[in-house]
Amino acid sequence: MDFPDFNDSEARRRSRVQQQYFERAIELLLLLAALSSIAVIVGILYVLLGESLQFFRQVSLWKFITGTRWTPLFGDPQYGIWPLLSGTLTTTFVALTIAIPLGTAIAIYSSEFAPATVREILKPSLELLAGVPSVVYGYFALLVVTPLLQQVLPWLPGFNMISAGMVMGLAIIPLISSISEDAMRAVPNHLREGSYAMGATKIQTALKVVFPAAISGVMSAYILGTSRALGETMIVTIAAGLQPTLTFNPFEQSATITAYIVQVSMGDLPHGTLQYQTIFAAGLTLVLMTLALNVMGHFLTKRYREHY
Repeated sequence: MDFPDFNDSEARRRSRVQQQYFERAIELLLLLAALSSIAVIVGILYVLLGESLQFFRQVSLWKFITGTRWTPLFGDPQYGIWPLLSGTLTTTFVALTIAIPLGTAIAIYSSEFAPATVREILKPSLELLAGVPSVVYGYFALLVVTPLLQQVLPWLPGFNMISAGMVMGLAIIPLISSISEDAMRAVPNHLREGSYAMGATKIQTALKVVFPAAISGVMSAYILGTSRALGETMIVTIAAGLQPTLTFNPFEQSATITAYIVQVSMGDLPHGTLQYQTIFAAGLTLVLMTLALNVMGHFLTKRYREHY
């Protein structure tokens, strides 16, 4: 008659207990990682709100929102945010008119049409393009794109929003194309096969079946690309100019919110002054814009996901 081996049973019990402790430790580590990201966001908002409240104690919020002149560093300071907003929105619009069509076309080609060998070359090339420092893009816009545009448009100034926006669009193409491609490749193959069985061509399947099925991920790519364009710093600082001008004409120069923050953050102004606190008010404006964009994108992606 065989008797149970109590040593083996005890060893298995200890092993299970150790595994449970190990899994709990991993869960705790992951929880701390998630909480750390939240803590960073809370810390950023705390600093922005604290400094911005001090700014708005001296400057009317209504004048800040509705004012059309931004001259905080001049003898007659004006604190209307619209000149910086116009530059930010204009360069972002130019960038998206380039990045969204090209990024989407690249994603569709790479996901649905490109052979495996071409895809293996194309995707690393785009990722390499994404790794180029933004300061390099800025000088490319200033020293290459602007002179080329001036050959066609001789009246174009040396600093302008069109060249900055175009190069910014090139910079965010890899982000949009990569995320959109991943979303399209995640579409189940039976949807494609069903479309082919109904007599649809490959381009019809890509545009009318795969793209709508992946619209949630594609919209996320567009939102991330827009946020990236809104927060771009060095390209617009170098190529678009530092003169805040209320204009939506991309062929003129203007400063963006990020360019102004760079200009003031150079260390020339004493900490705690009203002029220094303007960068926090401008930064808070940019954060609120990005937050509104992400909230809108969340509801849009949810709606498309339920629809399709």
